[in-house]
Amino acid sequence: MFTGIITAIGEITKIASKGDGFHLEISTPATYLDDVVIGDSIAIQGACMTVTGLRGTLFECDVSQESISKTAGLDKPSKVNLEKALRFNDRLGGHLVSGHVDGVGKVSEFKPVDNDPYASWKLVILASKSLAPYLAYKGSVVVNGVSLTVNQAGSKDLPECPIEINIIPHTLAQTTLGQLKVGDAVNLEIDLIARYVARMLGKD
Repeated sequence: MFTGIITAIGEITKIASKGDGFHLEISTPATYLDDVVIGDSIAIQGACMTVTGLRGTLFECDVSQESISKTAGLDKPSKVNLEKALRFNDRLGGHLVSGHVDGVGKVSEFKPVDNDPYASWKLVILASKSLAPYLAYKGSVVVNGVSLTVNQAGSKDLPECPIEINIIPHTLAQTTLGQLKVGDAVNLEIDLIARYVARMLGKD
């Protein structure tokens, strides 16, 4: 489990074919891996991965073709958001996050509010129709591993559901979200509570 509060920005530095997927090497800031052991879970761009190797400030993981096909940003060298798995005595600063990507959305708008670069930024993402029932006004959503609040959610009947999010400058600086541009694909995870409520109501 995770919280959606990013603890570091890493970088995929090496990708090699392995079986039906890839073997990744990810560089991290100094000391970030001091309390990490092989077998631990780290979310990369919101996707939970198992640490299979450690070398200084690098960690390794294997990504299956299934994971590659259901996510964005894990198949090429790039900056990535990192979060270590939640401990029971940690603060829950974001919301409960599983690290299982539910779908890939597309950035349709990303600009500063009132054209002021020092203000928050407006991010609009087109989510698939299948995710629309789980996206609600003031509900939670995970974008590339970051816990965010939905300010507006479009109709569930549209082919793609637009969701609007405001992002403060601090979040832009501490995550990879500041690098987004229109047309980019992003990993989305819906709220766990919404998922279980829908199941209990027979909506899923």
